[in-house]
Amino acid sequence: MSPEKLAHMANQIATFFRLKPADEAARGVAGHINDFWEPRMRAQLLALIEAGGAGLDPLVMRAGPEIRRPESARI
Repeated sequence: MSPEKLAHMANQIATFFRLKPADEAARGVAGHINDFWEPRMRAQLLALIEAGGAGLDPLVMRAGPEIRRPESARI
C-alpha cells in the first residue's frame, strides 16, 4: 500500500479519537490499528513512523510506541 494511503487511513482513525484525552486518544488509535490492521499494514505504518512520519497526524505519531510490531518485522 502506498505511504500516502496508509497515512490517510491512520489519520482518519486519529480524527475519530481526537476528542478523547491525549493519553486515551493515543491508546485508542494504537488499539484500533492493533485490532483491525493486518500485520503488513502495521509494519508499513511503523516504518513510516520510524522514517519521521511524513504526512502523519501527531496523534498517530504518539500512538506509534503502542502499535504492535508484527513478528515477521521484529529483529
